[in-house]
Amino acid sequence: MTFIDARKDRWGIEPICRTVQIAPSTYYARTTRPPSARVVRDGELKLAIRRVWEANRRVYGADKVWAQLNREGTPVARCTVERLIRGLGLRGVVRGKTVRTTIPDEAIDRPVHLVARRFRADAPNRLWVADLTYVRTFSGWVYVAFVVDVFSRFVVGWQASRSLHTVLALDALEMALWRRRAKRLDGLVHHSDRGTQYLAVRYTERLAEAGIAASVGSRGDSYDNALAESFHGLYKAELIRHRGPWRGLDDLEHATLDYVDWFNHRRLHGELGMIPPAEFEASYYAAAAPRPAASQ
Repeated sequence: MTFIDARKDRWGIEPICRTVQIAPSTYYARTTRPPSARVVRDGELKLAIRRVWEANRRVYGADKVWAQLNREGTPVARCTVERLIRGLGLRGVVRGKTVRTTIPDEAIDRPVHLVARRFRADAPNRLWVADLTYVRTFSGWVYVAFVVDVFSRFVVGWQASRSLHTVLALDALEMALWRRRAKRLDGLVHHSDRGTQYLAVRYTERLAEAGIAASVGSRGDSYDNALAESFHGLYKAELIRHRGPWRGLDDLEHATLDYVDWFNHRRLHGELGMIPPAEFEASYYAAAAPRPAASQ
């Protein structure tokens, strides 16, 4: 039909149809009949798909776009979303390799290993994981520390700095403690790798002061802090490589603040049943709240 449309003014519709062996009635039917229900539906879904993709930092692939549309009350099959998102030329971000930035110090006494790769928790504030990553900017390296609650994947604390001194990790921990100040932290385990920032006296004393048990992974085993490194992979893919390059500390801090807010409150998480971390925690607390006694 496109071939005929491009040449009909020169050769005429019916001669072209005879040459390419298509019935003229087929061509005329296509040009006069209204769009099919599927074509109309696809057009509506394309608008919705692009809106969801744009609203979520252009990082969602078919899975999360499909989940978000259904959350909004737009029932649609995943295969349909996959077909349309491919036709629109949209795609989600792809994670790359992560690089460890913490440096072990074998001369420092270390806390015991309490996690043993079991990155599961039955409630918020039972297990936090902490780690550092780095970002290259025009003005030099910037280092970012995160503290993540394993139960909900909620980022409870973070901090960025131009240096890898202990204060970087300590400031991220202080933010986590402030954010959770209204919650009970008894029984909380804080897990990290063997980086000197996490084994420093100031850091371990702050954990003890808050009543938090420290746990450190085994030597040379990247899987012993895999959940924190998994978050770093998302951070690098969805923000750093996706939105860079970066001028320096100031613009990276602002972008990280915006990203963490989106990650905690709006980003759908596959490990949580395609809901955001904040909503996952809210559901837990709602279910755990005591129910009022029935009136007599």
